[in-house]
Amino acid sequence: MKRIFLIVLDSFGIGHAPDAENFGDEGSNTLEAIKNSALFKADNMASLGLFNIDKNGGSLDTVGAYGRLQERSRGKDTTIGHWEIAGIVSDTPLPTYPEGFDAEMLEEFGRKCGRKILCNKPYSGTQVILDYGREHMETGALIVYTSADSVFQIAAHEDIVPIEQLYEYCEIARKMFRVGRVIARPFVGKYPDFTRTANRHDFSIAPPKNTMLDFLHEAGYDTPSVGKIYDIFDGKGVSKRNAIKSNAEGMEKALEYLEEDFKGLCFINLVDFDSLWGHRNDVEGYAKGIAEFDAWLPAFTEKMRDDDMLIITADHGCDPSTPSTDHSREDVPLLIYGKNIKNVNLATRNGFCDIAKTICDIFEVENDLVGISFKDIIL
Repeated sequence: MKRIFLIVLDSFGIGHAPDAENFGDEGSNTLEAIKNSALFKADNMASLGLFNIDKNGGSLDTVGAYGRLQERSRGKDTTIGHWEIAGIVSDTPLPTYPEGFDAEMLEEFGRKCGRKILCNKPYSGTQVILDYGREHMETGALIVYTSADSVFQIAAHEDIVPIEQLYEYCEIARKMFRVGRVIARPFVGKYPDFTRTANRHDFSIAPPKNTMLDFLHEAGYDTPSVGKIYDIFDGKGVSKRNAIKSNAEGMEKALEYLEEDFKGLCFINLVDFDSLWGHRNDVEGYAKGIAEFDAWLPAFTEKMRDDDMLIITADHGCDPSTPSTDHSREDVPLLIYGKNIKNVNLATRNGFCDIAKTICDIFEVENDLVGISFKDIIL
C-alpha cells in the first residue's frame, strides 16, 4: 500500500458496548436509531459489509473486509476515541465536571480574560445560548459550560467577542483547566434566534505519548489531516492541516487528496454527525447525513488507485434517539476497501487500536503501540 485514507464518521456507533451500563448507555445504538428513517440509505456501506458486521444481522454479498471494534479505553469522548484509533489506550478517563468548574479557578479565568462568567454547568450547546445568550450580549460575560465529556466550552456572540479574541480566551483556559478539550463555540443572531457558527475550534490536550501519526511522520511518511484531527492531536505527527466547516467540505477535500501524489496516511474526521445531529437528538438529520456520505462513497472508491486503502470507522456513539444529548458508549464499525483487500469478516476485535497497529504494520514502521495488526488477514 502506498496511501491509506482513514475516515472517522464522528459518533457513528453500531450498538452499545459490553460495558455500556457503566456509562449509563445500555441499549444505545446510533445505527439502529437512524436506519428506520425514510431518509436513511446506506447501500454502498452495505456493500462494504456494514450490515454483515457481527450483531448487525445481514448476509449480503460484500467487497472488502469488515468488523466490529470495541473500545478498550475508559471513556466515550472524541479525544479518547481518536487517541485509541491512533494506538493509545487510556486506562484512566479524562476528568469530567458534572458540578461545574472550581469557582476560584473560574474567577481567576474571568480576571485573565477581563470578563465575567455565566452558567458554569453541564448544558446542551444550543440550549445554553438560548438561556444565557441575551445576558451575554447585554453584559459581555462569557458563557462557560461543560457536558458529560471532559470539555471546557466557551460560547460567545461573534459581534460581542471577535473570533480571534475568543480563541485567545480558549488558549488561556487550555493552560488553566485539566480537560480533554477546550472548545470555542461562537454564535450569531438575535434572541431567541441564535445560531452556532462553523467557526468552532477545539484546543485539545496533547497525547501522553507517540501515536501512529508520530511514528509514520518520523519514518518519512506523509500524514495530512482533514477536519479536527489536527486539533485532537495538538498537531503532533500531522504533516499538513486542512480545516473544514462541514462534512461536504471534508468529503471534497478527501477527493482532492486522491489526486495528490503522496505516500502515507490521510486522516479524516467528519464531525457533522456528532455536532449537528447526534448532540441535537436529530434522528432525521443524522439519517440524511449518513445517506449523503453513502451517496458520495462511489465517487471516492472509483478513483482509488491499486495501491490505495480506505478505512471507515468511528470514535464513539451519540444515539440521537435517547433522552441524553451526550455521547454513548458504543462499538464502532470497521470497513476496509481496496483493490488488494480480501473479502473477509474480521468479527469483533478488542480495541480501536488495532487500526493503528495495522497501518504501521502495512507501512513497515516500527512502533510500541498497543493493538493487534490484522494486516495478514486482509491483504
